[in-house]
Amino acid sequence: MNASKGFLTCLVVSSFATCTIAQKTYQPKLEKIWETDTIIRIPESVLFDGKRNTLFVSLIDGAPWEADGKGGIAKMSLDGTTVDQDWVKGLNCPKGMGIDGNKLYVADLTSVVVINIKKATIEKRIDPEGAVNLNDITISPSGVVFVSDSKSGTVYKIEDEKAVLYLDSLPGVNGLSYANNELLVAAGKNFIKVNSKKIKTTLATLPEGGDGIEPTGSGDYIATSWPGYIYYVHAGGKVDTLLDTHAIKKNTADIGYNPYTGMVFVPTFFGKTVVAYQLK
Repeated sequence: MNASKGFLTCLVVSSFATCTIAQKTYQPKLEKIWETDTIIRIPESVLFDGKRNTLFVSLIDGAPWEADGKGGIAKMSLDGTTVDQDWVKGLNCPKGMGIDGNKLYVADLTSVVVINIKKATIEKRIDPEGAVNLNDITISPSGVVFVSDSKSGTVYKIEDEKAVLYLDSLPGVNGLSYANNELLVAAGKNFIKVNSKKIKTTLATLPEGGDGIEPTGSGDYIATSWPGYIYYVHAGGKVDTLLDTHAIKKNTADIGYNPYTGMVFVPTFFGKTVVAYQLK
């Protein structure tokens, strides 16, 4: 997807043509494709799995921040027509997810739950020291797991299934993603990137606190804010509002994104649906 499109303007002066390229800014939009019935058990996060052509959906199915054992992970078809909400059960209030090989990592209150995808079983729980409200997960190409803790304003790093504190002093930290060897972080309204030396660079300021983050593959990003906003963040920092459903109380939590088709999958949390939009 091109970040901008150009058109040619020519002016003839004294038999010589002077031509300039005028830039037309890309104006993204979302087109609704499908929505499930209102039966999804408080979906917080959707993860697109291109290898298996499926969607994983974290289901809170209870209070947002309680160890009640009601939570789980659902599997859903890419067209939303089939869903197994009992694929994995026995979690608390699961939120962000990431995949490394055959393992699905899930942020679940104070633990990172490791699920064997082939067997649909919980293999283990990793408990970062001091974790309070773990929220989102992203995984680097080399298998390093990053998980945010919104309550403590920190990010943990997990290597060889051992968790250590990686970043702190990030009030409101929530959404994470990984692209071009950099960690992308939504901390309140601040959308930043962090390189391997932990140097932070501000990419944009969001109108509301960020939740999910997804790179589009063109150098731009899609970001959400839980009350009901989806934003398009241009590489230069310009922010466009793609969707505003806050007035009808339809949440926009941690989105999934199919980079091959440009499809955006939105969990509506208390709306109890998953919605698919085509990014155009």
